[in-house]
Amino acid sequence: MPFVLLVVALLGGGLISLLLLNSALNEGSFQLSKLRKETTALTDEEQALQRDVDAYSAPDALQRRAHELGLVPGGSPVFIGPDGKVAGSAAPAEAPPSPTPAPPAAQGAAPAAPAASPPASQSPAAASPAQPLPQQPTPNPGR
Repeated sequence: MPFVLLVVALLGGGLISLLLLNSALNEGSFQLSKLRKETTALTDEEQALQRDVDAYSAPDALQRRAHELGLVPGGSPVFIGPDGKVAGSAAPAEAPPSPTPAPPAAQGAAPAAPAASPPASQSPAAASPAQPLPQQPTPNPGR
């Protein structure tokens, strides 16, 4: 009789320990699944933010933003040499002329030739790439 009780107690203890081990493994599996979903969501958010950065970094977007801030293409640069000599002559930057609207074409007449574009030296796209733009604060998504 004591041997049977010992065997039953060992089997019961083994079953209870297996149940606890199985529960712990399932809990870890649920946590792993939750973390994978969170990783996927954060990856999607990172990609969306990278697309926004790329859109704001595009040359046309930078030019439009600079124009909105009232910036104009830089004038002729002046350099100071290591010996203190100044090379070049300083000139203030001038705003490019505003584009004039093309006159409306008469009805029934052939369309007018396209308006001539301003010279490349006066266009805002020809601005010096070394011209600094104001730094915009970048959002930090809680990292």
